[in-house]
Amino acid sequence: MGLLAAKLTLAPVFIVGASLVARRFGPRIGGVVAGLPVVAGPILLVYALAHGRAFASGAAAGTLLGLLSLTAFLVVYSRVGAYASWPISLLAGWLTFALATAVLSMFSIAVGAALALAAVGVVVGLVALPHPSRSGLPYAPPSWDLPLRAACAAALVVTLSAVSGWLGPHLSGLLTPFPIVAAVLATFTHAQRGVDDVRRMSRGMVAGLCAFALFCFTLAVALRTLDIATSYALATLVALTTQALMLGLVYLRSSDHQPLLAQTGGSVERKPIS
Repeated sequence: MGLLAAKLTLAPVFIVGASLVARRFGPRIGGVVAGLPVVAGPILLVYALAHGRAFASGAAAGTLLGLLSLTAFLVVYSRVGAYASWPISLLAGWLTFALATAVLSMFSIAVGAALALAAVGVVVGLVALPHPSRSGLPYAPPSWDLPLRAACAAALVVTLSAVSGWLGPHLSGLLTPFPIVAAVLATFTHAQRGVDDVRRMSRGMVAGLCAFALFCFTLAVALRTLDIATSYALATLVALTTQALMLGLVYLRSSDHQPLLAQTGGSVERKPIS
């Protein structure tokens, strides 16, 4: 019960935090932050405590492969979103994730090879993602925006938790990176700010998956010889260090880190963001 409460708390809080970061620094930086395994981490911890270290190690290796499916979701959503509304784009993205997961479930590879494939997936994803075609404009969200985002994240976590864990370590791992954070951020950004900011967010998130991948790799290897607490502490340190480096790199290279929500005399100040 305590672990479920943690998952139900972490995901909504993280969604709110990533949304606020995106408003302050731009969708690309918000996407990088959203690449942290804040949902997958607790799920893998549940596996370790409920099924043992060996199960969790296998699930973490499977999660590495699942990052390919998550990247495919972001690419397809960003491309379909140019021609369709957010519900259709979301459906196309989820179907792509399901198809990729079904294909990957037929393969079981070593954790080192899985890390290499995840890295290739990041590079291919950044190449496949379309670049924004227009500058972003400030947007004043309604008061219900953040609570609704948090509620959507909690609902998705409950659904994923209900079906995962009893499928075996490999398939459970493949499902662990199900696009909960990505789906909420993409749909709300699409509905409120348009597909170009979805593309900015997606590019940032794909880059941020480097930290996600290293978290899973470290966890998969460490759980073979170390206890659960030490393994998770080490994996978390690796992920946070990597994410800090990625944030600095993307921030310096990005031109969309100006505040997106600047209030001047009660009106929204329009600052084009490239």
